[in-house]
Amino acid sequence: MSKKMMLPLLLLAALLGMTLPALAADKPPIAVAAEGQTAAVQVSKLAARAPFFLFFDATGGLVEAVANPYQRTAGGAGPQVVEFLAARGVKTVIAGEFGAQMTAAMKAKGMIFRTASGNVAEAVKSVITK
Repeated sequence: MSKKMMLPLLLLAALLGMTLPALAADKPPIAVAAEGQTAAVQVSKLAARAPFFLFFDATGGLVEAVANPYQRTAGGAGPQVVEFLAARGVKTVIAGEFGAQMTAAMKAKGMIFRTASGNVAEAVKSVITK
């Protein structure tokens, strides 16, 4: 192969090498209603009243743990939590249960919701591998 042809191929390979990891990072985060701040804790039974939301990347890596600002809201916590999660770019939510208002709000936003129990890390793994 001539030197003239190698340069464009090398540039293309370098560009793809930088772009492919970026594409994986661009996938929306997964949110899990959780009882604590680590992936080792239990999935929270009620999504809107969970003490924390854990945010995972597309590969299942824990990115951030955030206290649920609507955990103690008197009423209508579900739709507020959906707005909170949607503002963070979340498209998939995992929890033990979802109330009717939260489910309707997630459907309106095109979000996917999955029920799970047990360990948060295992719940995320099961969603990623589906």
